Amino acid sequence: MKKLMSLLLVAVMLFAVAACGPTDKPSAPSTPGGNGGELPDEIIIGGLAPLTGDVSQYGIASNNGSKLAVEEINKAGGILGKKIKYIAYDEQGDATAATIAYDRLVNEDNIVALIGDITTVPTIAVAQKAVEDGIPMITPTGTGAAITQAGKNIFRACFTDPYQGVLMANYAKEKLGASSVAVLYDTGDDYSKGVADAFWDAASELGLTQTDKEGYQPGSTDFNAQLTKIKAGNPDVVMVPGYYGDGAMILTQARELGITAKFLGSDGWDGLLNQVDESNYSALNGAFYCTQYSLREPGAELQRVMDAYKEFYADSDPEAEYLNMFAILGYEAMHIMAAAIESAGSVDSDKIVEALSNLEYNGVSGSIAYQGGQDPAREAYIVEFVDGVEVMRGVYSF
Repeated sequence: MKKLMSLLLVAVMLFAVAACGPTDKPSAPSTPGGNGGELPDEIIIGGLAPLTGDVSQYGIASNNGSKLAVEEINKAGGILGKKIKYIAYDEQGDATAATIAYDRLVNEDNIVALIGDITTVPTIAVAQKAVEDGIPMITPTGTGAAITQAGKNIFRACFTDPYQGVLMANYAKEKLGASSVAVLYDTGDDYSKGVADAFWDAASELGLTQTDKEGYQPGSTDFNAQLTKIKAGNPDVVMVPGYYGDGAMILTQARELGITAKFLGSDGWDGLLNQVDESNYSALNGAFYCTQYSLREPGAELQRVMDAYKEFYADSDPEAEYLNMFAILGYEAMHIMAAAIESAGSVDSDKIVEALSNLEYNGVSGSIAYQGGQDPAREAYIVEFVDGVEVMRGVYSF
């Protein structure tokens, strides 16, 4: 009974964030177009993201990017001459809330495709349900390898956990000259564990000395015990895969303990600078992370999107706090889905999935091709913190 009441409470707490194009006038629900059947009056695409809670910075950013893409697509005439109606729900970073919100999108809102989820655990939970329903789904930022393994209709716009771990191990050796490494990761988070394991295995294959691999429980705020053990091994590099909140606390406490090693992070560190007081910026010096877009040195098309974001969110995000990698990935994911529906010439699920798997899309940072699969190959950008400034160190591949 308690579990039932908890689920009902989560359901009550869900709220919608809709981006409907030029008008909010309601219209007839969308239904699959079938094999060449009549298109619906509007194409309803669902969204799932943590808009509140501990990882809301990711969800708000990605959702903002998706809404901006919808605005652009609708102004350009929509998809197949039909406007997109985008309905997004807050899943609070919770897998149970995510599946409840997913059911609402499918059963009440009649979506034809899904953009989401954002973090790995809720995304895996939702992907399993989307496979059962055959809903075409793109996660903008879910990097866990298991996500797209759920079924052929599950895609991602970003690179994977294993890729990040292997890449950063190679970067440590090749670019930072490291000969010894340690790892500190969240034992309860699939994303953190996935990157950590891949980094650890790659470090071994590269011949790097592995001094210590420490874990901590989800929600931890005191990392001194683990960091003290790591310090004793005197590694050249410490890999801390995970999210910006943990990363900020770990870096600050590490420097307070006198650890001088370089620190490495994964793409979940995007936004970390916002978690640190200016007086502690020096604690971030010598820390690097990988990301998927060069917002610091944008090309012409990416600059156009950044400018469009600032104009579109001049009131709700005047400081462009949420203009980061997650916003760009949300923007890309929506454009990818729209391009697939356009290519399919239908809102039939099977046709959209087939179009996605064969899609070649020119994104704001280069081309994206699934080549018959569900995971795109992407370049990685390396960012270093220098006195409170994120400095781009260039594109890196191995």
